[in-house]
Amino acid sequence: MVQAPASFSALLSAATAASRRLEEEGVLSLALPMGPLDPLVALPHLGGSADFRFLWDGAPGLSIAAAGQCNGLELSGPRRFELAQRFSSLSLNRLAREAGPCPALARPRVLLAFAFFESPLHAGTGAAGVQAVLPSWQLSRQGRHCWLRLQRALGGGITARSVAEELWDTRQRLEALGWAGAGHPGTGKGAPVGIAHGSHWQAGYRSALDRALELVEGGELQKLVLAVRQQLVLDGPLDPLSLLSHLRRSQPGSCRFLWQRSQREALVGASPERLLTLRQGQLRSDALAGTAPLGEPADDLLHSRKDRHEHELVVETITSVLQKAGLDPRRPRRPRLARHGSLVHLHTPITAALRGQAPLTLAEALHPTPAVAGLPRREAMAWLRSLEPFERGHYAAPIGWIDTEGDTDLRVAIRSGTLRGRQLELTAGAGLVRGSHPERELQEVALKLGVLQQQLNLPVAASFD
Repeated sequence: MVQAPASFSALLSAATAASRRLEEEGVLSLALPMGPLDPLVALPHLGGSADFRFLWDGAPGLSIAAAGQCNGLELSGPRRFELAQRFSSLSLNRLAREAGPCPALARPRVLLAFAFFESPLHAGTGAAGVQAVLPSWQLSRQGRHCWLRLQRALGGGITARSVAEELWDTRQRLEALGWAGAGHPGTGKGAPVGIAHGSHWQAGYRSALDRALELVEGGELQKLVLAVRQQLVLDGPLDPLSLLSHLRRSQPGSCRFLWQRSQREALVGASPERLLTLRQGQLRSDALAGTAPLGEPADDLLHSRKDRHEHELVVETITSVLQKAGLDPRRPRRPRLARHGSLVHLHTPITAALRGQAPLTLAEALHPTPAVAGLPRREAMAWLRSLEPFERGHYAAPIGWIDTEGDTDLRVAIRSGTLRGRQLELTAGAGLVRGSHPERELQEVALKLGVLQQQLNLPVAASFD
């Protein structure tokens, strides 16, 4: 049973003892249990005016709100996964924490957001290859259990006492809000935001689609996942937390996420696809490929040669990658249908027991899967650079966290959008294999964009001038 400080004097004693163990450049990390509080609702009240905000909304499972940056890493290049692993290990190992056991949901975490490509195509543009943050504030909830954690580097007027006081006072303030059963931010407030203008994407996508199908039919590629980007101009400002509130209702089976490095830009999404989850030495990865709208067409997925072939390519590749990494992956013989909102996908979970492999080493081996890139991987990535007239940025890249015990959760950032003031950028793609039909692929991309607009509570518009 976890023993938490029952009084401020006990917390101060734990903080003082932990601070004595601090090495140079170490960080004091303290946590307290608290009454159940929705991290989505609590996030605006964490960290004051901190630029960095993060939400991991797996409710009714694990949900995490984080704010402020205690330590961070941002870089691009071919060693990004290796360096992100090193940063995570060093940051978490240097923490001076309260003595005694810590429940899994309360463990300190490094938060991670990768870009699809290792570097932007043009220096100074697009997202960095990886961004990693050890947050100042972390509020975690699972079921009725909730913990608040604060992390501060000591020195410059920050002492063990001041950290303990700040954590204790913040917990009291959050609990005084009495929000355990309250609604979500943005719910029922003001008139809904509409779309003032949007980019017309079909013509440009059709020409790239024709070229991609030539590559697949000619045998140069087995598969290519060609994406399109739609730029929307909204007729009013939109709070990213309001978008997340709508995603929670429309995408209950997906993991909702927010990555916000500044007030000017926020990545918001609801991913149905896990790149990898590690829990107590057990790995799980999802093969998710093949899409249909909810209803009768969904049943056709299981009998569609094209969709089954596309899905099996993803399953075989993930299995092969894990085998090459020294694991013994297991999978069911047949895919199942997985519903996410108003879309249905072919889904095969793949599991394996770890044998000492570092989490981000496995993530590097898996990313990108054929579900979001293509096969062969290297050639597909090169063609995506050529055929897609935009930076993918965080789209279809890993986002998630790693904790002090090595447990990790990384989702693939699909079903996502980037909000910059009144500008909303949506991205969606379709998997092309031999036998794909251009009109069907155009319809699939339009369907995904439309569904994403619906999930974000925006009016759906199929095309724009």
